[in-house]
Amino acid sequence: MAYRLKSGEPVPAGVARVVLEEIEAAAGQLSGSGKAGRDERIHEARKSLKKIRGVLRLMRPELDDLYEAENAHMRDVAGALSQFRDAGAIIQTFDALVERYRGELDGGALASVRRGLMARKEHAEKQDGVEKVMRQMAAAIGREREAVEAWPLASTGFPAIAPGLEKTYRRGRRAMAAVRLSPRAAKYHEWRKRVKDHWYHVRLLESLWNDAMRAHEKSLKELETCLGEDHNLTILREKVLADPASYGAGAEIGLLLKLIRRHHKELRANALALGARIYEEKPRQFTRRMQHLWDAWQPQPKLVGRQKHQAGAAH
Repeated sequence: MAYRLKSGEPVPAGVARVVLEEIEAAAGQLSGSGKAGRDERIHEARKSLKKIRGVLRLMRPELDDLYEAENAHMRDVAGALSQFRDAGAIIQTFDALVERYRGELDGGALASVRRGLMARKEHAEKQDGVEKVMRQMAAAIGREREAVEAWPLASTGFPAIAPGLEKTYRRGRRAMAAVRLSPRAAKYHEWRKRVKDHWYHVRLLESLWNDAMRAHEKSLKELETCLGEDHNLTILREKVLADPASYGAGAEIGLLLKLIRRHHKELRANALALGARIYEEKPRQFTRRMQHLWDAWQPQPKLVGRQKHQAGAAH
């Protein structure tokens, strides 16, 4: 299974194929197929849902009013799973933060914070019935198969994706500008969502990459990782401050917040440097460049009869 369009494949057929593959992958993870642990299965299912929403945003001009209903459905399924995934992701974020500054920490530092995070995760999973929710969401995703096959996608070729591609790129540039004007956590999170959309769109077009586009995708992935870590740190901070007594003494909390502020600063500086390179082109310039790559990638039509004679005469 590859999250990409194929050369010579009509865009409506390619889009439907990609989405149906991701539906199968997500439903399979949630229904328990494979040997991965529960946290990993939820993580993989949510990744597939995000890929589907990336396709939806690319095709929004074609889907028109249908976009809202389809996007809301996928968002609701992902939201039902996020409470379980977020609890595990926050522990991973905490562990990575401690590892990053381990040389500056005393042995056992922040251990009480980790115990509190683990206790909250275990409580949430027991209280909300994680396996039951996973089965319900697997069924909800599976019911989307027929709807996807009926999507009214009429355009094909590059014109089918150009409006969505350009709009997403433009929104990313604007979100980056908003961060520079008001560097608040909510602004960085909004920018991350727009970066993620653009990253998914670039991945769909992976088959037509040249060296410049490979570098573009690599930078996008690095930027998305920076902004994702930044957002996870924000959630960790909010969770601990909402109930500090559950996570240890005041000194422990103070040390954690100090490390979070420090890492926020590093991540955001790196993100802005990456963003300046990624969004250097104006939206229309980016779209024109992608069209040139698309045209070079697509198979050329075969000449027949009189066309061959005319082509030969031209030479």
